[in-house]
Amino acid sequence: MRPELMICAALIWAAPLLAGPRFEPVQVPDHTYSGGWEHYVGGGIATFDCNGDRLPDLFVAGGGAPAILLRNRTVPDGPLRFEPATPDALHLTGVTGAYPLNIDSDGHMDLAVLRVGENLLLRGGPDCRFAPFTGLGLTTGDRWTTAFSATWEGGQTLPTLAFGNYVDRHDPKGPFRACDDNLLFRPDGAGYGQPQVLSPGYCPLSMLFSDWGRQGRADLRISNDRHYYVDQGQEQLWAMEHPPRAYSVTNGWQDHRLWGMGIAARDLDRDGHQEVFLSSMGDQRLQYLVPGAGGPMFRDAPYDLGTTAHRPYLGGDGRPSTGWHVAFGDVQNDGRDDIFIAKGNVEQMPDSAMDDPNNLLVQAGDGQFHEAGAEAGIASLHRSRGAALVDLDGDGRLDLAVVNRRAPLQVWRNVTPDTGHWLALSLIQDTPNRNAVGGWIEVQSGGETQLREITVGGGHASGYAGPQHFGLGQAGKARVRVIWPDGTASGWVYTGVDTFLDLHRDGAQLRVSR
Repeated sequence: MRPELMICAALIWAAPLLAGPRFEPVQVPDHTYSGGWEHYVGGGIATFDCNGDRLPDLFVAGGGAPAILLRNRTVPDGPLRFEPATPDALHLTGVTGAYPLNIDSDGHMDLAVLRVGENLLLRGGPDCRFAPFTGLGLTTGDRWTTAFSATWEGGQTLPTLAFGNYVDRHDPKGPFRACDDNLLFRPDGAGYGQPQVLSPGYCPLSMLFSDWGRQGRADLRISNDRHYYVDQGQEQLWAMEHPPRAYSVTNGWQDHRLWGMGIAARDLDRDGHQEVFLSSMGDQRLQYLVPGAGGPMFRDAPYDLGTTAHRPYLGGDGRPSTGWHVAFGDVQNDGRDDIFIAKGNVEQMPDSAMDDPNNLLVQAGDGQFHEAGAEAGIASLHRSRGAALVDLDGDGRLDLAVVNRRAPLQVWRNVTPDTGHWLALSLIQDTPNRNAVGGWIEVQSGGETQLREITVGGGHASGYAGPQHFGLGQAGKARVRVIWPDGTASGWVYTGVDTFLDLHRDGAQLRVSR
């Protein structure tokens, strides 16, 4: 069988047809991502529990307007409800996006806030309180930051942090061919020293540390916007050696260029390696690792898989689409991952669609993807940017929040009837790296094994920290195991379904608590 057809073939498995996805709009406090040309990009949202009530809260970028923290005040069996409660430390302008992660492993989620200007690391505390970290020694300078990712490297008490910087605003020859350098901060004792410069930079809009080859090391993939690098750049993958090294064609890396906006990774074909989805202007690219290549060689999935989403499916505008945030998630809990893509014109680009609805690509039993955005009720024609595909109310169904440029934030509740079973799993280990970033979860149910890497980064300027959601279809039981960041694999543990579970590292055992 040809390799490009393996995804389709591997995904054919018997499962009852569940109801199509349905979402209903939720009234939320008014908030708009605004600003001039420096905020044509960005517009992210950080989704995480900042007060310990197990409900995700939302920190939303504002661009030229102040950012906002929306506290999740949903009660059991009640409507989704958010209220603004922005502490002084988060009342910031110039914010392009944010990513939650537990930097100091104290159990409170911290925030990496990306800005036009100086980026900030903010330490989380009880009841959604935040304050600047002291003593870390990290300074990014006055830049235009549009991408971020983090991981823990071996033996370190602090994470390695990567900041992706867009156009150098101080270059008098810009903006074209004026992409800034990217910065890599590796821990130096109890803080950070001078950054390592990842050069050349090609105007990134997303980056992701991921162990693409299951080699035990997370490398840094960067998706770049050729609108500004124009003719000399490309997509990048940096090997996290000392010092970092950019993969090239001699290592199997393919030289390709796109108007890169977002990154997401997920093992769709259940072969133990993750496919990578790259959103872009025009075609969206789903890529898979070529088996036996011996290096990071990726090939595009075939067109008939249904993932290119290259033109609007409603609105009457036939020009190419512009994809931004991308996320995988099983919106029907049928055991098959679906794909959400936030869409919208950059501003007034005449060669791209103006009426450009968000995509919800639902995966069928034969592995092909079919557009369900209009049917599901999430086909907004605003200029969408960052997003979160997350269970916001704890009912086991993935909801949706989308940030729009020059239009209000939108939230939809997943009300799909007769969904399948599910599990939501959180990893906990001793410090450092309390939430096991770089670890893997394996879930077996219904004769299938789902694989999930714990990462910080990707999407478009939007990060999530919290339980990992698995749709199980009609399977009434499951078993799970964890491969911790140091490579130690736990034993398998049987679990129930339709529940939230904490998976604790307990020596060589896996301790489960609800």
